[in-house]
Amino acid sequence: MAVNLPTELLRSFAAIVDSGSMLRATERVFVTQSALSLQMKRLEETVQAPLFHRDGRRLVLTPVGQSLLAFAREMLATNDRAVAALTGGALAGPARVGLVQDFAETLLSGVLTQFTHLNPDVQLQVRVGGSQELLDLLKADRLDVVLCMGAGDDAAAIRVAPTLWMGDEALVKDDVLPLAILEEPCRFRDAALAALKAAGRNYRVVLETPSLSVLRAAVVAGLGVTCRTAMFSDRHLVDCGLPPLPSVGYASHTRANPHATISHLAELMQTAVLKQ
Repeated sequence: MAVNLPTELLRSFAAIVDSGSMLRATERVFVTQSALSLQMKRLEETVQAPLFHRDGRRLVLTPVGQSLLAFAREMLATNDRAVAALTGGALAGPARVGLVQDFAETLLSGVLTQFTHLNPDVQLQVRVGGSQELLDLLKADRLDVVLCMGAGDDAAAIRVAPTLWMGDEALVKDDVLPLAILEEPCRFRDAALAALKAAGRNYRVVLETPSLSVLRAAVVAGLGVTCRTAMFSDRHLVDCGLPPLPSVGYASHTRANPHATISHLAELMQTAVLKQ
């Protein structure tokens, strides 16, 4: 007797994995946490194996869960394409994406290319900007999906990453630390300045720029020290004596009641972030 894997259960399963918790997943699949728990129980009964185990407060996939996730994403993508093709439910208008520079430069070119190949008739519009600017555009219904930076405890964070000091180790020995930063508003700029002031460490801003590429070039050239996540550079300063910095959240936001094509794009972006 054939066993069927219901797509609604697979969609909830993928939402839990992508959001990192049952609570956050409820915002994506629009069911209560208790209903989501029952769905996962039904799915585990269907595959006759546990899908998650707890590591402290975190939900971690079991080996069966990891195997199922790959099939779930493939089945959901096929389902959504079939529904769109058979019902004439093609996306009306472009897919509007907002990214902070970190993701635009280092992470998502492959994802956007993959999405375009899967949806050749959909036009992509990509806006690169600061996190708050992108969130304001999303709220104003001028973007569909946003991938930005937030606080480490941001409810929309799909991954939390440490903030690291980066640059030439020799610069740390200077009495006045040469600092390279982005223009305001910038979460990393604020973190660096606040940490140095709290520690009483003297510094001077040797470079201020709106461009992440210029900032990276300055750090590589040894002009100044900055702070970012590991996506920015491999020039991490370890045990450098500089003050600790707060973690940041890689936050994913999607418009309310998104089209299936937009939901699929958001899932591709989130998966790419989680793989880093």
